[in-house]
Amino acid sequence: MPRILMTGAAGGIGTSLRKLLPPIYPNLVLSDLKAPADLGAHEKFKAADLADLAQVEAICEGVDGILHFGGYSVEGPWDAILQSNIIGGYNLFEAARKKRVKRVVFASSNHAVGFYPRHHRIGTDVTARPDSRYGVSKVFGEAVGALYADKHGLGVTCLRIGNFGEKAAGPPPARDLAEAGRPGATLPDRARHPDIHFEIFYGASYNERVWWDNHRAYDLGYRPTGRAEDFREHAMAEQAKLPPDPVGDFYQGGAFCGMEFSGDKSRIVDWK
Repeated sequence: MPRILMTGAAGGIGTSLRKLLPPIYPNLVLSDLKAPADLGAHEKFKAADLADLAQVEAICEGVDGILHFGGYSVEGPWDAILQSNIIGGYNLFEAARKKRVKRVVFASSNHAVGFYPRHHRIGTDVTARPDSRYGVSKVFGEAVGALYADKHGLGVTCLRIGNFGEKAAGPPPARDLAEAGRPGATLPDRARHPDIHFEIFYGASYNERVWWDNHRAYDLGYRPTGRAEDFREHAMAEQAKLPPDPVGDFYQGGAFCGMEFSGDKSRIVDWK
């Protein structure tokens, strides 16, 4: 069986996947800065700081594939994003190359394209329009992944993850009806498809209001679980409690677009 490394094991997505992946990857190795508080006796864990190349190389030793969910997962100060996502992202791909890892699944984000309006459905081939420093770091990660796929032959899949949870939750709730993804192992499993050289997928469930064309993932056998629409009443009720956001309510990145905004909305990409 292949030996798979998953970074970010103590994070929200990593915690869910730790419960779902063992039947698919029995030889799963977990990593993060610190061990998860609920780490089981049967789970294999190796601590590592992504900003330290030597530590990343150590956890990649003898690994066949990597599920890279580690790093800074929200908007934050530039130095935190730089160390965890920019330097850490580069180190992950470089260590994978040096240790002859065959495949990397990189957790990107919808915030790499957050400044597209909600009323326009986009594919994976659009120009990057990041909505935050965090979004910029995910554009960087996708670019590094493409470089290592083309120049070094590493199989790379980037997952532009939407909102991740058991039900639509988190501000703004109505946005979740388009982008929510229920925890599941199907998409990471499809991401290691042998036909993949370099691909970008959207990490979302089957949502009637989806803003993204994810046909390539479906072509390769992705079959999501859950529907955000099942939680429509909850989402709309929570949305009604929030103050209006003239910028975030218009663009796909939501609050990430509105925070710190000082630009001219009329000059941003828009389809009227």
